[in-house]
Amino acid sequence: MALYEHVFLARQDVTAQQVETLTEQLKSIITAGGGKIAKSEYWGIKSLAYRVKKNRRAHFTLLNIDAPAAAVAEMERQMRINEDVIRLLTIRVDEHEEGPSAMLRKREDSDRDDRGERGERRGGSGRFDRERGGGGDRGGRFSGRAPAAATQPAGEA
Repeated sequence: MALYEHVFLARQDVTAQQVETLTEQLKSIITAGGGKIAKSEYWGIKSLAYRVKKNRRAHFTLLNIDAPAAAVAEMERQMRINEDVIRLLTIRVDEHEEGPSAMLRKREDSDRDDRGERGERRGGSGRFDRERGGGGDRGGRFSGRAPAAATQPAGEA
């Protein structure tokens, strides 16, 4: 049997429960055809880059499938009939990715709150650090202040 990654987009109008029900129907089609679902991930509602069948957002779901080609073809045929599915993509792969997919890892990374304020992130408070005569409030190079090196006494350096 071959390995596939299958991603489908469902209309934004349907609920997450309806998407889960649709996923279960797809799983039953694959298992009836002699295959199995290795992994199923619901990625949530995401914005689309452009309108697809009058939808700006969609529910995204990933399925890792280990099944014969006939079972995958039947699943795709059923999905094309379903009005709630607006796009689908099935790719044959050499092996399935272990652990969570890149989309779930991306979501976990963005959930972290260990970032500080905007100025602390870059090590300064604006385009130039304060040591170089910069400043956050458009003070920058031409703020009228003397550079940091000129303010020290000549004997200390």
